[in-house]
Amino acid sequence: MSRRLGRYAAIVLAGLGLCAGRPAFAQSTAGLALDRFEPAPAGDRMFGVPSPYAAGDFTPHVMLLGDYAHDPLVLRVLPSNTDAGAVVQSQLYLNLDAGFALWKRVMVDVDVPVAVLQSGNSPSGQGETFSSPSSAQFGDLRLGARVTLWGKYHDPFQVALGGYLWLPTGASGSFVSAGEVRGEPQVILGGRVVERMVWSAALGPELQGTASYGSVEQGSMFRWGAGVGFLFLEDRHLQIGAEASGNLVLRDIEKRTTNAELLFDARYRFLRNFEAGAGIGPGLSSGIGTPDFRAILSVAYTPEQVLDRDHDGIPDTEDACPDVPGERSEDPTKNGCPPPPPPPSDRDHDGIPDAVDACPDVPGVPSDDPTKNGCPPPPPDRDHDGIPDAVDACPDVPGVPSDDPTKNGCPPPPPDRDFDGIPDSEDACPDEPGPRSTDPKRNGCPTVHVTDDQIVILEQVQFDTGKATIKKASDSLLDAVADVLRSHREISRIEVQGHTDNRGTSSLNKRLSQARAEAVVKAMVARGVEKARMTAKGYGQDVPIADNDTDEGRQKNRRVQFNIVEKKPKPGP
Repeated sequence: MSRRLGRYAAIVLAGLGLCAGRPAFAQSTAGLALDRFEPAPAGDRMFGVPSPYAAGDFTPHVMLLGDYAHDPLVLRVLPSNTDAGAVVQSQLYLNLDAGFALWKRVMVDVDVPVAVLQSGNSPSGQGETFSSPSSAQFGDLRLGARVTLWGKYHDPFQVALGGYLWLPTGASGSFVSAGEVRGEPQVILGGRVVERMVWSAALGPELQGTASYGSVEQGSMFRWGAGVGFLFLEDRHLQIGAEASGNLVLRDIEKRTTNAELLFDARYRFLRNFEAGAGIGPGLSSGIGTPDFRAILSVAYTPEQVLDRDHDGIPDTEDACPDVPGERSEDPTKNGCPPPPPPPSDRDHDGIPDAVDACPDVPGVPSDDPTKNGCPPPPPDRDHDGIPDAVDACPDVPGVPSDDPTKNGCPPPPPDRDFDGIPDSEDACPDEPGPRSTDPKRNGCPTVHVTDDQIVILEQVQFDTGKATIKKASDSLLDAVADVLRSHREISRIEVQGHTDNRGTSSLNKRLSQARAEAVVKAMVARGVEKARMTAKGYGQDVPIADNDTDEGRQKNRRVQFNIVEKKPKPGP
């Protein structure tokens, strides 16, 4: 990316040319820790945003993290806004971080930063050269601690208080040290939501003395960061997300004292207790220390924190009873479940424990009477039909003997002439088998059946809206009507009637109903019914059978009827 965009760190040479022979300001690097990225402690979810939890109980975490920043410090001359070169063009840190989690509430860590690569082109402005670093240097040693106030590792909302303390162990004048003790108290929030999303946010002031570089004042600043990650794979070992971070120098607030960065990152857990991660992202402001882009690589030893709600030592992912402490088992359906209680004593093996069995040495049956519970019953015949209950399929209803054990002692079935399972007393079509229906007039009737004056269809012939095209869904219905006409040769002539509801004009409805009746006749002919037996007649909206003021009524009125016009006597056997 070109530094001419003006998004990156700049040093302003104010008033060039106004004071001949005298530099506009003096540079100072003794108190400038240039890198604005602070790695989160080993074992945390994000690269630069700390997490509010303590990952374990007396659990160590170790991380090696590489942090590369490009063009974090560029010289720019005002008012011409020309680029005079990079004071620091490349800066690569290696951070060795070690942390220790205590009691699942307290986390302490130490971070050792080493700037293994620093380079620049020592640019000049108004007769003064800004020296660029060129050698590896130790940075300021960072000590950190936090305590979780609310929530546990897997909870959706957690709160912690913590902070960092930097010791001035870095070399003076090398852009790696503030040259003094610094501190930053923090409020940290975070959590794990719906098992697939983690988030963290932290903010607090970084307290330090005031210094300046060029005409840009540096000092105490307000730092913030927030990140979100999404967990993938069945074991949730792949995390992909993004982080945003920044800081604002509190004493002289302007764009050159404002830092903001975005980082897109991913990390993968392997060998269960190790993680590798990478991230890259742009700088979003022109404050000192903001690079045009930053890249991060890390590898860490951080023991996996498994969820174990019942604290029985068996992870919830393997625990068949995750909310009840239990024992390990090779059977995955019983692993983590408490052992079953021993069965109660039952000497006669009748399923009734001896403690409540009135006849513990003789097999019996349950009874609500405690003096008879577990005792053999007398030969019962509750319905007094002469068939013992033991072999009576209907012991509470008087019946008749039967060789079929499923019917022995049951009442004889009611008449059912068409053998469709619906008694003749309830069957609207007792001589034609058909399905049950809640409508008494259709109960036991087939979809298509013959009455004295009509071939009744229990379904409607379906047409495309406003057309005479029969829908494919009505094929089976028309097949059944054709079968009836072929089997009832005594029906010599029928009128296929078309009817509509009252929507639309009367003349249009008349034409549509006629076309639909003719389409049905054509369909019958295609199914082998003689055309001479059928007449098509469209009645439009003139013969409703239901109220046209309701949707249900109009649906009933849109119909096709098969009225019997002429019958011949049935042929003899």
